[in-house]
Amino acid sequence: MKESITVNFALILFCLLLVSAVVWFADVLVLRKRRAPDARDPWWVEYGASFFPVILFVFVLRSFIVEPFKIPSGSMIPTLLVGDFILVNKFTYGIRLPVINKKIIDLDTPQRGDVMVFRYPEDPSLDYIKRVIGVPGDRVAYQNKQLTVNGEPVEKRRIDDYLHPERLYYSRQFVERASSGAEYRVLNDQDAPAFISDVARFPYRENCLYNNSGVICTVPEGHYFMMGDNRDNSRDSRFWGFVADGDIVGKAFFIWLNFNDWKRVGSSIR
Repeated sequence: MKESITVNFALILFCLLLVSAVVWFADVLVLRKRRAPDARDPWWVEYGASFFPVILFVFVLRSFIVEPFKIPSGSMIPTLLVGDFILVNKFTYGIRLPVINKKIIDLDTPQRGDVMVFRYPEDPSLDYIKRVIGVPGDRVAYQNKQLTVNGEPVEKRRIDDYLHPERLYYSRQFVERASSGAEYRVLNDQDAPAFISDVARFPYRENCLYNNSGVICTVPEGHYFMMGDNRDNSRDSRFWGFVADGDIVGKAFFIWLNFNDWKRVGSSIR
């Protein structure tokens, strides 16, 4: 259930920035001095110099402040719908170097209930989006579709069933409340099995116990346990394991566009 694009846009943008910067500095420091005072700038100098500040602005904005994503699948329904264009805060969990994603300044840590974008552990070229369910040291159990964290059932209440408009069927809908105080909606399909199949061989696999009722995992240090809000239609930490701190991209916070549902424009993500 991919929640991202596969192209490494950060790397492409970085390469464009380097090329335009080289052209701009070469012109300022060397080439401009060799041209006649009334000579016109070569086309490659003109374009390179004009694009450099624009590319620099986009690179800094996207790398350190906010990054846009589009939601292509339904694993986070009802919180996020297919076609939502969202914004992700890049500095909530610390300042990271672009491209290599290495954290250089600590600011905050993910909290239970956060909607977080991260590099998919099985293929880091992909960015996924799920909800933080367990933080380092937590014991997360999802048994018979009941979620508990550190032995305490996660508070939830049932609300009206959710109608999937494109597929025309209903899912049971609940409001969960994380220990952090965050409230969000989740879905369960009554006829879907609790058993988890097709589990990958992931790092710290020994921290998880699988049975006919679901899974019980202890989250290792420096890692997080993630789940989709569309619980029976999300391939998440139950299947491929934990998300390392070094794979975090940022916290999703805003829906800025959806061509299929204009009422969602301007909505905050909870």
